[in-house]
Amino acid sequence: MTTPTTATIPFFPPDLFEEERDTLLETVRAIGTAAPQRFILGEHTARFERKLRDRLGAGDVVACSSGTAALTLVLNAMGVGPGDEVVVPAFGCAPLAATVVNIGARPVFADVDPMRLTMDPAAAEALITPRTKALMPAHMFSTMADMPRFRELADRYDLRLLEDSAVAQGGTLLGRPAGRWGDAGVYSFVQVKTFGMPGEGGVVVTDDADLATSVRMLRNHGQDGTRRFVHHRIGHNSRFDEVMAAFQTHRLAGLDRRLARRADIADYYSTRFASLAALGVSAPPVGGDGRCHYVYAVLATRREALRAHLAERGVDSHVYYPRTLPAQPAFAPHAPRDTHWPNAASAALRNLALPLYPHLSDIQLEHIADTVCAFAHETRGAR
Repeated sequence: MTTPTTATIPFFPPDLFEEERDTLLETVRAIGTAAPQRFILGEHTARFERKLRDRLGAGDVVACSSGTAALTLVLNAMGVGPGDEVVVPAFGCAPLAATVVNIGARPVFADVDPMRLTMDPAAAEALITPRTKALMPAHMFSTMADMPRFRELADRYDLRLLEDSAVAQGGTLLGRPAGRWGDAGVYSFVQVKTFGMPGEGGVVVTDDADLATSVRMLRNHGQDGTRRFVHHRIGHNSRFDEVMAAFQTHRLAGLDRRLARRADIADYYSTRFASLAALGVSAPPVGGDGRCHYVYAVLATRREALRAHLAERGVDSHVYYPRTLPAQPAFAPHAPRDTHWPNAASAALRNLALPLYPHLSDIQLEHIADTVCAFAHETRGAR
């Protein structure tokens, strides 16, 4: 076992963009002093959209102000509204339900697969009614949802499919990138995501030209981008920042290298933790198809004890979504009182995320893995 580090290994690293500080500062200066004085939806945003479109082989990419905004814009563009239902996972981030509620529709919560922690297609199918307008599966932590099955369900029931791939940029399933399975997909660029940036932002990815046109209009107060102050629809202020567009375009060249490092870290963890399931710590499998590497989360029977054990040894960890969405006060009114989501509830009680970012050192990784393994073996039999 390695000697414990004296400094805490942070879960959210403060130096994600340290290597590119000079580039970021120069980008701010260049755009801030440029003659056009264009700070939103300018040439840098258009170039960034084209770069991502070409990388993904998509029909169109539309940049907007956040991943949450991207979901809102797509739902709106799909015509989802009052009286409609959207099937969403019972475990995950608040925008999965909030975006549906905010456009006047009803979120219908489906339980998740106990290992993937993504929406269970069978559970989702059982909830489809004549009022169902869309399915909204979300990739979770480091695993993509069963998108082939959701694509089949959407086609069979004539539903729209919105793929929440906010956490999954860089992931692929059956050779198809995350975000490319649905009628539309979304990415988020908040700093800790796989293609994070020092600010908020997101994109909508789609092959549907009409959907893309609607999203472009909706992101900028319902204007069509050719004539100002002509508002064709009730829209939103969801415009992309030119500084961030230029910075992300610069960083795109290094994305594959960063993604590969994340995958190596996740594989190392999974290899070290493969034998711990019988000791109360279950880990994602090593590599394989349909993996993305945003967050590395284990499921621990004694989560709080493991979290304290890590903290005592200088390792910061993080609990995502300690309540299911139906158990949140904001969404409880939309959830039937006599319904249970056992797999979602189990995930909320057991998930614990470990540090996962490209510049973690091998020594730090070994220490983190050693600490988790030591806890599992030291607490053998304690349940």
